[in-house]
Amino acid sequence: MQISVKGKVALVTGASRGLGREIALSLGRAGASVAVTDLLHEDVDYDTDKLSEYSPLAGHFARTNGVRTRQTAEEISEMGVRAIARKLDVTNPAEIERVVAEVGREFGGIDILVSNAAVMDNFGALEEQKLDRWERDLAVNLTGAFNCTRAVWPGMKNKGWGRIIYISSVAGLMGAWLQPSYGATKAGLIGLAKSLAIEGGRYGITVNAICPGFIETEAVKLQTQETTEKVIKRTPLKRLGQPEEIGPMAVFLASNASSFITGAAIPVTGGLDLMMF
Repeated sequence: MQISVKGKVALVTGASRGLGREIALSLGRAGASVAVTDLLHEDVDYDTDKLSEYSPLAGHFARTNGVRTRQTAEEISEMGVRAIARKLDVTNPAEIERVVAEVGREFGGIDILVSNAAVMDNFGALEEQKLDRWERDLAVNLTGAFNCTRAVWPGMKNKGWGRIIYISSVAGLMGAWLQPSYGATKAGLIGLAKSLAIEGGRYGITVNAICPGFIETEAVKLQTQETTEKVIKRTPLKRLGQPEEIGPMAVFLASNASSFITGAAIPVTGGLDLMMF
């Protein structure tokens, strides 16, 4: 069966850089029209101090020209398929509804949702964790996926076809050292995928989670060399993954080639989730 999403419409969140950007590009290469969305957008002016207080990583990328939402859409358009770029805060249901409605008017509805938007900059032992940071991580990483899914679900039900893909993490399978909220929310995405897979099956909607290991994205490149070396030593393939190794899995799950796969949590980790001595 050919792995193609030609003629389908995809919405990808957190697509300004890293995995989200590569997934959006991969879907475009496979023939889909793509709505590239992110909290950060080149055409939006931000109070970078306020943004950094909310998310140090987001503030860093806003300050260092690491925002490529519009650029990603332009690159997809150059492939000969349609693409738009929109600012999207996944914690804001009203904004999600507006973007989903706009994509519907432009492209005729959403067939594929890739929920990738996440924050991963809350580090510390349990006694150091702040409630507001815990709630922020829940709001973005888990409730954000719920918000986006709820917005596209009715259209998929009406069509009798849909693909929901959550970008979880190896942390959702194994836990995360000094990142309790990240590990918990990524595990929560797996539970959400399995629960909605049961509900969506009768409507032709599949719901799956991809669990990447350590992938060499812009954010991962900011970690210390010592941390990187520890991860590589712990990984059977002895290297970090590349964003290009996640995009094809998303395309596969978005295509008819995966039509009998739902409720799955698929590790793409280089073996990091395996027991090693």
